[in-house]
Amino acid sequence: MLNRLLSHDLPRSRWLAAALIVILVALAFAPFLFPGAKSMSVAAKILVFILLVASYDLLLGYTGIVSFAHTMFFGIGAYGVAIASEKLGAGFAALAVGLGGAIVVSVIVSLAVGLFSLRVKAIFFAMITLAVASAFQTLASQLSDFTGGEDGLTFRNPEWLSPSFEPFENEIFGVLIDGKTITYWLMFVAVLVLFGLILRIVNSPFGRVLQAIRENDFRAEAIGYRTVVYRTLSNVLAALFATLAGSLLALWLRYVGPDTTLSFEIMLDILLIVVIGGMGTLYGAVVGSVLFVLAQNYLQDLLKLGAVAVEGVPVLQAVVAPDRWLLWMGLLFVLSVYHFPTGIVGRLRAISLKQAWKGPR
Repeated sequence: MLNRLLSHDLPRSRWLAAALIVILVALAFAPFLFPGAKSMSVAAKILVFILLVASYDLLLGYTGIVSFAHTMFFGIGAYGVAIASEKLGAGFAALAVGLGGAIVVSVIVSLAVGLFSLRVKAIFFAMITLAVASAFQTLASQLSDFTGGEDGLTFRNPEWLSPSFEPFENEIFGVLIDGKTITYWLMFVAVLVLFGLILRIVNSPFGRVLQAIRENDFRAEAIGYRTVVYRTLSNVLAALFATLAGSLLALWLRYVGPDTTLSFEIMLDILLIVVIGGMGTLYGAVVGSVLFVLAQNYLQDLLKLGAVAVEGVPVLQAVVAPDRWLLWMGLLFVLSVYHFPTGIVGRLRAISLKQAWKGPR
């Protein structure tokens, strides 16, 4: 049963399986295990990044396409929900209209980018997507009457997803269930289902063709596959999942702006997570997102503790200063890439395979 749920793509490593189970349980029960506004926001961001990075891995890791426009589709999903909710008022109908409109726009734009750009070589396609993403970000910043400009848009969620909504009078296991908690669990279920759908896609015959194109597109073309069609479909699917991830982020923040969804720093974060977790392994999106978001939010706090511990030691105190957390974060990622060239998931699977070969025969 589990094998079918995972589309016959098992972790193939005891350590990886254990890590995925811990992550699944921690995210499912985050409101009870990690109460507090910051910890809940971190858990929600992890969920969004798991879906966003998995959708990009479908494009980069499984098809071999380098695109810098992924955050554009991420932003389309967020802006679709925000604009519809701001113009039509709070309600599930507004969310449906916004999400539907965002999906239509993403399909049209991704089809246009795919059909007109995927015939060129990889580096030129990457540059074209970068130009399109930059143009879209500029457009979102300048259309202030429609998108809120640099200030962004703030909107209200439906009543059931509003923080003021409290369906129960008493706390449950010490936690007061409100609309924010319901929104989190809605995000958790949506990400779980959509991640399973991506897993099914990459392990289907369609996914096998994408991997064949990644390995040798000339050979795939020679045996009868229209590579441009498959690449375009991969681009559209990745854009759709990124759009859904953006809508979930907007639902959680109840705000959208150029910096929250369209900035190039988010694109760099996605690339880092894919490389650290392992390209072509969707489980890498899970492990990489957890490690990256936790480091991004708690590394500075750890450095504060370290600075207190080495207080009075001139050199060490300067090195572990909390203001230098980005330096340490960069160093950690350089070391992880150096020691895990195939990503964390790839390394764990290689170790398990090596142990299996060394076992009794």
